Amino acid sequence: MSRQQVEVDELFDTKNAFYIGNYQQCINEAQKAKPSSPAVQLERDIFLYRAYIAQKKYRVVLDEISGVSPPELQPLKLLAEYFAVPSKRDTLVSKLDQQASGNVDVNNYTSIIVTATVYYHEGNFEAALRILNQADYLECSALTLQIYLKINRVDLAIKELKSMQEKDDDATLTQLAQAWVNIAMGGDKLQDAYYIFQEMTDKHSSTPLLLNGQAVCFIGQGKYEEAEAALQESLDKDSNNPDTLINMIVLSQHLGKPPEVSNRFLSQLKDSHLEHPFVKEYLLKENEFERLTKQYAPSTNDIEVH
Repeated sequence: MSRQQVEVDELFDTKNAFYIGNYQQCINEAQKAKPSSPAVQLERDIFLYRAYIAQKKYRVVLDEISGVSPPELQPLKLLAEYFAVPSKRDTLVSKLDQQASGNVDVNNYTSIIVTATVYYHEGNFEAALRILNQADYLECSALTLQIYLKINRVDLAIKELKSMQEKDDDATLTQLAQAWVNIAMGGDKLQDAYYIFQEMTDKHSSTPLLLNGQAVCFIGQGKYEEAEAALQESLDKDSNNPDTLINMIVLSQHLGKPPEVSNRFLSQLKDSHLEHPFVKEYLLKENEFERLTKQYAPSTNDIEVH
């Protein structure tokens, strides 16, 4: 058994909790873990800090990772800063551009994931793919697959999925990737995706990530009441989860609910996730609509008085 396999086994619960979106459980598992070696301890810390970032607890990461921390942790400080201080994003992206243009350390897994994640949030999918293609980690493949789906290249996503299945068919990331591809394919595949999410829920626990996956399957099948139940459970777990709020907006339209219902979710989304791509796109369209309305509104000078 390889060293990587041993490490994966030792930190399985920590990693698995992170992958299914149970970030507090990930933190709990990481804190009670007793690493057998410095390498395992380092990987434990990586997932611990990534979970804090996912919870938007950026200050924990910024305070704890210092200049003398291991090189593998330094990218996480950059990622926390990227999310925490929007005014610094251009500078941080330029720094990543310089690093990416040189020799990329393919052994620094954290650096590759962080760089690709930042490029993903910047909408620079080409740069993200270029970085990810230099590494052979399963999580890099999962992020690559997500990008392919984002740019509507389901064919490439299917190819990437097959590669993941060859590496580790039973891995949580591979199973999630299968569900994402099934959703993109639609039709009968939606039910297959639902079963994957349900199996993970039964095996581990329900999380907003898994519940939103199920809700999307239900919406695609026209099962709106079931979708509402899943999203309500997700709201109970995290009332500010952006995916839940977006899916609630979509579902409210399908259920024919009064406009104020979806408007409440939209207001909450604007308030809590102003940097989210959905919100940015919505505000762009909203401003464009207002501009056009003013442009074509009748001027008082054009009204003839008889």
